[in-house]
Amino acid sequence: MSFRLRTFVTPITREIVKDKYDVIIVGGGPAGLTAALYCARYGLDVVIITKTIGGLVAEAPLVDDYLGLPEISGNDLVERFTKHVKKYNVPIVIDEVLDVFKREPGDLYWCVKLKNIGSILCSYAIILAVGSEKRKLGVPGENEFLGKGVSYCAICDGPLYRGKDVAVIGGGNSAFTSALFLANLANKVYLIHRRSSFRAFKVYVDAAMNNPKIEILTDTVVKEIIGKEVVEGVKIINLKTNEESFLRVSGIFVEIGLNPPTDFFKKIGIKVDEEGRAVVNIDKSTSLPGIYVVGDAAGGPYKYKLEQIITAAADGAIAADAVSKYVALLKPTIQKK
Repeated sequence: MSFRLRTFVTPITREIVKDKYDVIIVGGGPAGLTAALYCARYGLDVVIITKTIGGLVAEAPLVDDYLGLPEISGNDLVERFTKHVKKYNVPIVIDEVLDVFKREPGDLYWCVKLKNIGSILCSYAIILAVGSEKRKLGVPGENEFLGKGVSYCAICDGPLYRGKDVAVIGGGNSAFTSALFLANLANKVYLIHRRSSFRAFKVYVDAAMNNPKIEILTDTVVKEIIGKEVVEGVKIINLKTNEESFLRVSGIFVEIGLNPPTDFFKKIGIKVDEEGRAVVNIDKSTSLPGIYVVGDAAGGPYKYKLEQIITAAADGAIAADAVSKYVALLKPTIQKK
């Protein structure tokens, strides 16, 4: 397939974008931004396409596990990442990728279709750093009160509940950092977790246990979210005693994990594992030559499950190195066509 190179200006970020690159990176979280940085440093022509910059990290009230930057907010960390990438003049396009495909069988180029711009960009390789979406509780009242007391982002909506009682659902790092953040604003914070042990780092658990505004309810699940026009409380049940009770809160912040974009992967043709994550090799390559997946959405037997900013960044660097070798081998083949 031959290209007649075309350039245009994106309407939102006003970036000058071409329709052909060495590498297209889909996703602007730590994995995607790191992959872009390393691709640029390897001399590859690279573009980032993302719906938002920073991904879920931008929502984090506090990041205290990224080496050299203790107690930094998610927004500030993302700003530093982005500034570093922009130093290499990598265009960042705010848009959504609807599809990843080849224009004809046997074609060596991969292409992406953009939702808002309506354009198609192509490249030798694609790194998918698409992350995952917040998992829902799946209880009555959750969808009805979304934006009316139910939230999946403490840093976004926490200020709306200043001086009120709120609940955080979950037992991982996100749940505990959200609870600690909300304790600075709310009158009282209930942290509700279905188990007696926590996945969160001990430093976060200790801080929450020592915070007089935070009350931790273990072995407890939310059965229903109750209210009229807005959330008025939650019906909870203790799994050990089967005792049901009503907890009066104005806000509920759900932090129970992530769901990978399984349907998107299946649509493209990427093999997924039993959790619906893309099966990746050690170099982050997938079942489709030229397609790489990094970060939260990567899975399979070679993926070590430690969902941290630093491991997502490492994924991006590894994929960029693998892509640089892949493109170096592929370019002479394409240029002869």
